[in-house]
Amino acid sequence: MNKNPDWWRGAVIYQVYPRSFFDSNGDGIGDLPGITEKLDYIAGLNVDAIWLSPFFTSPMKDFGYDVADYRDVDPIFGTLTDFDELVSKAHERGLKIMIDQVLSHSSDQHAWFKESRADCTNDKADWYVWADPRPDGTPPNNWLSVFGGSAWAWDSRRKQYYLHNFLTSQPDLNFHNEEVQNQALSDVKFWLDRGVDGFRLDAVNFCFHDLKLRENPASNAIAEGSIGVRKENPYAYQFHKYDKTQPENLAFLQRLRALLDEYPGTTTVGEIGDDNSLQTMADYTRDGNKLHMAYSFDLLTEEHGSEFFHRTVSTIEDKLTDGWPCWAIGNHDVTRVATRWQAKSDQQLKAYMAMLLTLRGSVCLYQGEELGLTEAELKYEDLVDPYGINFWPEYKGRDGCRTPMVWDHQKTNGGFSDAQPWLPVYDEHYSAAVDVQDGQDNSMLAAYRAFLGWRKDQNVLLKGDIEFLDSPKDTLVYTRSLDGERLLIALNLSDNASDIALPTEGTSVSGTPDFVGGQWQGSNLNLEPWGVEIARL
Repeated sequence: MNKNPDWWRGAVIYQVYPRSFFDSNGDGIGDLPGITEKLDYIAGLNVDAIWLSPFFTSPMKDFGYDVADYRDVDPIFGTLTDFDELVSKAHERGLKIMIDQVLSHSSDQHAWFKESRADCTNDKADWYVWADPRPDGTPPNNWLSVFGGSAWAWDSRRKQYYLHNFLTSQPDLNFHNEEVQNQALSDVKFWLDRGVDGFRLDAVNFCFHDLKLRENPASNAIAEGSIGVRKENPYAYQFHKYDKTQPENLAFLQRLRALLDEYPGTTTVGEIGDDNSLQTMADYTRDGNKLHMAYSFDLLTEEHGSEFFHRTVSTIEDKLTDGWPCWAIGNHDVTRVATRWQAKSDQQLKAYMAMLLTLRGSVCLYQGEELGLTEAELKYEDLVDPYGINFWPEYKGRDGCRTPMVWDHQKTNGGFSDAQPWLPVYDEHYSAAVDVQDGQDNSMLAAYRAFLGWRKDQNVLLKGDIEFLDSPKDTLVYTRSLDGERLLIALNLSDNASDIALPTEGTSVSGTPDFVGGQWQGSNLNLEPWGVEIARL
């Protein structure tokens, strides 16, 4: 029995992208034994859990998010035995293991789809979303793929179109078919029985579609924020009313939660990409009977600054009621935060880190963020991401945030692999390698380790309420409160010093990293540029 079944509340989840973490067998691709080899490093960060991006059997058209077998490990990553050892060794170090579950779609190489596309009468004929063409042979409606073009692909065998919200090689499963739901839950159970502690649910609001296949209306405002696409992508031109986020999804999430509840101490975090993502987060996490927590793309865009952070966090807090948020400022799908938010110094990145780690909710931290890694600039010929290849040069894709981790600045390929890596190691990353920062007291890595270590013992930050206070331009001030304890967090998100008049004087908290601290004169707080203060009220 898990001693703390609610461990996920306020937890910090470290995202590992297996292809890029550490290569143990010299083939240029990271693998599960490589992650096991680096568990001491992850545990040393003082995080609570590891989220593993997909390692399932896959043709790797979308690098694992196109699953061909939901119950096996792709040979490039190792074996089921390697996975079991990783889980066991992680648990020995007090680390939970969460895996990326891709529910809404599979690979076109999956046995289910091969059977489904054979004809209209086989046992799997209705396991995917099939539709007849319009009389003129065009697709059934105007739905678009996230990766560009129509969301419908023609299949000559069935003489029908199939739905793919992502790549053509990623057909959408038909969750209106209860057999599909049962199979998905059975696959989740398979991994629960192997000892996983939870799931990051990819594109969790995409499982159901409108059965009437109604046309999506045009979007009133072409915006990238809430749906995780850029403005040069026509996907942003529609309001996605019918192709995802359907009401039937809520009942399925209740079935999923009921299964998780049979395994105390397990959890779910859903990825929400939607036009109204904050409301969807609230709908999917409230009442304690669906997702445990969810995150959206709202902090994963180029927009940033104190007003934006205040508005975004306040909006979700107002909507969530009894739900629970999970915050992320970086992951494997977006430009690294150091580049995206134009950080000019480590101090600026430390201020963003302090914000991320003091908001109410849990946190996903993407590998390399703790090193302050910038987005890698790659040549077109180095790209492997179909998203980037499709939209080049206006959008360079996701490869720039997926380049290998840099472990040793003196070794070939940054110590990631002895072979040529699947993506090149970015030259500018060598100076930020783990071995370089290990010996620097004021490094980003040292700051993350220290702050996360201190945070573990602050129950008010893990589970307390949040309230924003009025503060000058370019500052963010809020309190966290629990059981009579009240902490003030003040952030100066600008290049200029700032004076903040507060209702009462605070007492600086001990044990925080050296970069935390401001100057108090009575109830007036002075913060240096990009300064951070945490005080007890």
